[in-house]
Amino acid sequence: MTNSKSKQINQRIVLLAFGGVLFLLGFSAVAQKSIERKGGAQVKISLQAYSFSKLLNDNAKGRGAGMSLSDLVDFSAANNFDAVDLTGYYFPGYPQTPPDEYIYNIKKQAYQLGIDICCTGVRNDFANPDPAKRAADVKHVKEWIDVAAKLGAPMLRIFSGAAFGGYENRWDSIASYMAASIKECVDYAKSKGVLIGIQNHGDFLKTADETIKLVKLVNSDWFGVIVDTGYFVTNDPYADMEKVLPYAINFLAKESPFGNNSPVKIDLKRVMKMIHDNGYRGYVSIETLSPKTPKGQPESKEQKAYDPYVAVPAFLKQVKTAVTEEFENAK
Repeated sequence: MTNSKSKQINQRIVLLAFGGVLFLLGFSAVAQKSIERKGGAQVKISLQAYSFSKLLNDNAKGRGAGMSLSDLVDFSAANNFDAVDLTGYYFPGYPQTPPDEYIYNIKKQAYQLGIDICCTGVRNDFANPDPAKRAADVKHVKEWIDVAAKLGAPMLRIFSGAAFGGYENRWDSIASYMAASIKECVDYAKSKGVLIGIQNHGDFLKTADETIKLVKLVNSDWFGVIVDTGYFVTNDPYADMEKVLPYAINFLAKESPFGNNSPVKIDLKRVMKMIHDNGYRGYVSIETLSPKTPKGQPESKEQKAYDPYVAVPAFLKQVKTAVTEEFENAK
């Protein structure tokens, strides 16, 4: 074999090897976005604090007794939930962070009652075109990452925000600066051992494709999706739920997939089957909601009649039945 031919063969080997490395690196980058599940599907049921929003707000803002977060933890234990999501804006003084003593007392109470604190969450808007406003929200999220770490909550929930007037048709542009803000939060959260979960909320994130695209832009295995079953603005929200499941780090079950004013009830059997089929392991948080009334309109009869002390146990029973039928009876 001539030196020239030998040199050509060696160059081809090097190029093939380099191409293989690039392929493996590319495959790894894609794979880390899809969470690797082991041990088969498993569900723990959590209570989302928003179900008691009015009562919690009344207490936090000094508008009568209402319901404290401590009461919510007691309710979770009394109704045999596995966990509770202690949403940040029901802590007294929000958006300011609570004193350590308050955080640690709630943490101790939950532990002694056998209740996990699976999550906490904040209000934020990373769709805002004003860099100063986004920077302020990044600071706010970081402060509550510290709270999550002190609570022992493995995840902090954030939102995307809604596109501002004049920005409705600039999805990619908004997503670019949104992803940069989220990545700064995620990098900080990683240093504290806290995951960041973004909830599709019918705002900037209306579909599974949009949600997944944002996940890929942020590009971190410390970031994932809180699947909100009631807020995919599509003709078939079940298809969107299933599509984002590989990226799910929490799952939020609501009474209807078409919003809290819809009479169409969620198909819990279908939801639990997709969770089972996809091998999802983690929390399913339940959230009941009172019907919405348009701004400026008086409170409706349905709103006045909404009683979370009745609605939550009733929905919990339905969810537990669906879990049992899918996971236990399928064995």
